[in-house]
Amino acid sequence: MKMKIKRSIDLSIPLNLAPYVTLFTFFIVMPVVLAALLSLTYFNSVEFPRFVGLANYVNIITQDSVFMKNVLPNTLLFSIIVGPVGYVLQFLLAWALAQVPKRPRMVLALAFYSPSLTLGVTMAIIWKVVFGGDQFGYINYLLLSLQIIEKPVQWLQSPEFILPIMIIVSLWASMGVGFLAMLAGILNIDPELYEAAYIDGLKNRFQEIVYVTVPSMKPQMLFGAVMAIVNAFSAGQIGIDLTGTNPTPQNAGQTLAAHIEDHGFLRYEMGYATALSVVLLLMILVVSNVANRLFVEKD
Repeated sequence: MKMKIKRSIDLSIPLNLAPYVTLFTFFIVMPVVLAALLSLTYFNSVEFPRFVGLANYVNIITQDSVFMKNVLPNTLLFSIIVGPVGYVLQFLLAWALAQVPKRPRMVLALAFYSPSLTLGVTMAIIWKVVFGGDQFGYINYLLLSLQIIEKPVQWLQSPEFILPIMIIVSLWASMGVGFLAMLAGILNIDPELYEAAYIDGLKNRFQEIVYVTVPSMKPQMLFGAVMAIVNAFSAGQIGIDLTGTNPTPQNAGQTLAAHIEDHGFLRYEMGYATALSVVLLLMILVVSNVANRLFVEKD
């Protein structure tokens, strides 16, 4: 009788996993495999793909001066700042909101989360007005009033300002699902853990965060880290929305995601754009593996 029950349980496990395996295969595995194959071809969206081997990858390194001079440095700088800083801000804001009563916490969480949902709209309504290039732009108006500048600055068309503005806007809109996951993780920590920690010698809130809060929510911290990494590396539309052009002026705000869109959907160099997307995927995988080592339980 026990053997029959065990067999039925063993058979039910693959059946329960079947929907997940099917969806994962069709929407994750197959697109990645097809992208890897397409990156080895010349494909212009009209003619049938022609196999060219590793030529696209060689061209990325040796022929694409924009990639080496602008895209790669911009992507790395943007990701190094927006990823970690945005991640820390997510945690600190989630921790601060966890100290607030329930109803105001819900309102504030929605307020902080909403920019990540409506970034394109807020880009056009708010940030283009804030950084407007005439005397009516908020920044220009303020600086002109204080006599810091003598004439309006074209913030969104000046190569030296585009990337810093992109970083500011990205940090403002970084409170996405990772922020909500961290907030949920903090709220679900057993209060008795804090009581026991203070009995054992915990002295202040900083030690509380380091020794109780963070260790108790490692899954949420890992999820937030992965989302921050993916969002930072894949951000490309921000520069395009702000400047209204792709590529951005003098490629000063051109990231890898925007470079992929430029070659794939504007120049119809789909094979080359796919090779760039594979490079982006590999960069995300490497950094995500580092985050995984930091937060996954070793046991």
